[in-house]
Amino acid sequence: MPNPTESRLRRARRTRAKIVELKVVRLAVHRSNSHIYAQLIDGTGARVLTSASTLEPELRKDLPNGGTIDAAAAVGKRVAEKARGLGIEIVAFDRSGFKYHGRVKALAEAAREHGLKF
Repeated sequence: MPNPTESRLRRARRTRAKIVELKVVRLAVHRSNSHIYAQLIDGTGARVLTSASTLEPELRKDLPNGGTIDAAAAVGKRVAEKARGLGIEIVAFDRSGFKYHGRVKALAEAAREHGLKF
């Protein structure tokens, strides 16, 4: 019987295969119990263009806990601002096999509100 991590990564592979075909910038999200991370990865998957997470000092001073919906929304806002700074507007959302619910949803909605289209 597969463990939850293997199942999540199997789901993620399907999404990533489709995104690679599209050759667009990917907004990849990773969620742990304590923190949430977002990266913008170029169309080839070769390099990270920018990233944001609850570990950044700018976000950390405002957030008592990195594992909340408010923290995820702050990361979504921050990654969208960094993307706009690089001239990126359109991305493909890679939820890394996590359900589109809770913190992952909050990050996505905050990124959309602050200028990213996906």
